[in-house]
Amino acid sequence: MQSLLNQLPIGLSIGAVLLLIALGLTFTFGQMGVINMAHGEFIMAGAYTAYMLQDWTGKQAVLVALPVAFLLAGALGWILERTAIRHFYGRPLDTLLLTWGVSLVLQQAARDIFGAPNVQVVAPGWLTGRVEVLGGSLPYSRLFIMALAIACVIGVWAYLDRSRQGRRMRAVMQNRELAACSGVATPRVDQLTFFIGSGLAGVAGVALTLIGPVGPSLGTYYIVDAFLVVVAGGLGQLRGAVIAAVALGMLNSFAEFWTDASLAKVIVFAVIIAFLQVRPQGMFVLRSRALT
Repeated sequence: MQSLLNQLPIGLSIGAVLLLIALGLTFTFGQMGVINMAHGEFIMAGAYTAYMLQDWTGKQAVLVALPVAFLLAGALGWILERTAIRHFYGRPLDTLLLTWGVSLVLQQAARDIFGAPNVQVVAPGWLTGRVEVLGGSLPYSRLFIMALAIACVIGVWAYLDRSRQGRRMRAVMQNRELAACSGVATPRVDQLTFFIGSGLAGVAGVALTLIGPVGPSLGTYYIVDAFLVVVAGGLGQLRGAVIAAVALGMLNSFAEFWTDASLAKVIVFAVIIAFLQVRPQGMFVLRSRALT
């Protein structure tokens, strides 16, 4: 029983990582319907940002890199949206192929700039160590990622529900034509949406430097799990993404406890497939006149 209780904080920490990675996709995929396979490379860009900054900031690179990575990854996403994706709205399969090609280009660019071997980002001294939780131990770095995920969720919620731009974003998502007729500049909303979604991917990349090395293929290890969180939670549904991330983190933690890492992945995929058979639109469904 004690061993089972020890899996709870581990599952929460895994869920926090998945949530950070999936938050950006709630904008680009959930809000805009763009299957952005380059989302993983924006995560990679955020991680390399922390690696580059540690030459100037030392062990505090992680904290300094958070806003810088948001702006850098956001700028990459904005450029991608302006140069290519805006021509493919309403064609999800085309955006999948386009962004997959972009992801390959960005991976090769990272190999040319930083080299193929993985690199390490040194964590701040105050993030080294562990805390006792439910009879087990949890690294301070995982607790920091959990706190960062909570802060990002609160920020995204406040933006979507309390700001004028957030309300415009939700209006465009629910009915683009009606929003345009009401005076909303939908191209500008699309640019800002993609910027924020890509910026959040950069923040997730910085967080991932605390739990492992950084390499050109970093994003490919997490992109599928991120899409699972968004699809299972419901497209564009923030609360659904939160619940799905925590549930998948818990499921993965307990499945690994009883089996191994490879079989745990199989169990997670099987559960997601079974769940989508029952609720193909995810936990929460957007209600709008355009969908009824």
